[in-house]
Amino acid sequence: MLRSQRLLVVLRLEEQKEQRALEKMAEAQKAHEAQRQQIANLEGYQQEYRNQIRANQQGVVPVSRLQAWQAFIAQLDQVIVQQRTVLEQAQAKLDARREDWQKAWERRRGMEKYIETCRRQEQQELDAREQKLADEAASRAYQRRR
Repeated sequence: MLRSQRLLVVLRLEEQKEQRALEKMAEAQKAHEAQRQQIANLEGYQQEYRNQIRANQQGVVPVSRLQAWQAFIAQLDQVIVQQRTVLEQAQAKLDARREDWQKAWERRRGMEKYIETCRRQEQQELDAREQKLADEAASRAYQRRR
């Protein structure tokens, strides 16, 4: 069996690794997007709440109610800050998964190039053997005619 044919097994393994890395990257991308969407939802909710407060402040509002609103907005601020931390972690994981996939892609691509180099070398060796056999046959034929 030729080297290039034996290396196809290694290539298949590299392709499988690349596919798994791609799937993990897709999962990380999905998780990152979910975290980003969560922040957008929280910020939207916070803005709606602030708008409600402004609308209700047109009249006389008890101080206790204003304090409760402010406390709730402060809690939302804290949740948003925590969610941004989670988003940063998701971004870091996504970046790591993207790097893993890129490395797997490069390994697979390198193996493909190596197999192609082996195939060219094998073809050159085959051509050289065939040429040698043809030369020997021509030499024998020449020797017989003499």
